[in-house]
Amino acid sequence: MQDAPAGNAQLGRRLVLDELFDLSLYRALRGVAGGPLRAILDELIPIETRHYEFWQQFFGLEIARLDLARRVKLLWLVGLARVFGAPGIHLILEAIEVFGVRKYLAVWRQYEHGPLGAAVRGILEDEFKHEDTVVMAEHGGRQISPQRIRDIFLGLNDGLVEILGAVSGFFGAFANVTTVLIAGLMVAVAGALSMGAGAYLAGSSEAELRDTETRRRRFLGEPEAAVEAGASPIGSGIWVGASYVLGAVVPVLPVAFGARSLLPSLFVAGGVIVVVSAILAFLSGMDVRRRILLNLGIIAAAVAISYVIGLLAKSIWGISV
Repeated sequence: MQDAPAGNAQLGRRLVLDELFDLSLYRALRGVAGGPLRAILDELIPIETRHYEFWQQFFGLEIARLDLARRVKLLWLVGLARVFGAPGIHLILEAIEVFGVRKYLAVWRQYEHGPLGAAVRGILEDEFKHEDTVVMAEHGGRQISPQRIRDIFLGLNDGLVEILGAVSGFFGAFANVTTVLIAGLMVAVAGALSMGAGAYLAGSSEAELRDTETRRRRFLGEPEAAVEAGASPIGSGIWVGASYVLGAVVPVLPVAFGARSLLPSLFVAGGVIVVVSAILAFLSGMDVRRRILLNLGIIAAAVAISYVIGLLAKSIWGISV
């Protein structure tokens, strides 16, 4: 095989480490799994071994040990698999496959028109087709729903950001902690109902538009557009509303347990947003670090702006509650 371009040492190291991580994960999960899942992993391990060896040869690298970050990630995922059993293992396998698709499509864009394009295409076809078939074999379809992830993330994120911002503003405006707690809970309930209703109405409108377009095409004898079945409007509304409540409870809990300042809510909400962002980014194939930093930045801005508004309201209107 021809040598890969010299400027891609960093890319090569990342790809080889990722393949070594996947291989190590499959081997570790095999010790946890049983029945059909173990059989799936028995098929995945030789596939991943072949891919690991391919990328080592492709980039001229020999890496036999994971870096610290990937070792920690490996321990974390295996721990989750032990706790949640077969459903957790299947979600992990599917998330790894989704992440791999995004990553290798980027690799393909870099090499598709070069002399190494054919070699890269061969391994990527194997990556996309064979692994996808094996991972999906047990349940006959994907368990990770992009719509469900969107609903959960939308609700959690909005609940955390909105209520933490509200609590920040209330601490700035009110002197009484009980007032902060009551106001925060009222905003949380109203927000959950609003978010759930909004998700339901949006889903219903989208379904009606699809149905109208389908009937129009049938009347004209035109071929119907292929459309993936989405989540039901009611289900979407429930998931968004429930996730919002979970997110909203986080910044309110420290106040309910006697916190006298904003700091406990900030620390708790910041920790939760890091965990939630990491999990959902992993499941949907997003860049985990970028997603965490983005959400923390949004929360910091919401807290700062809301707290200043609360202080201004207290100063201008002389609120003393």
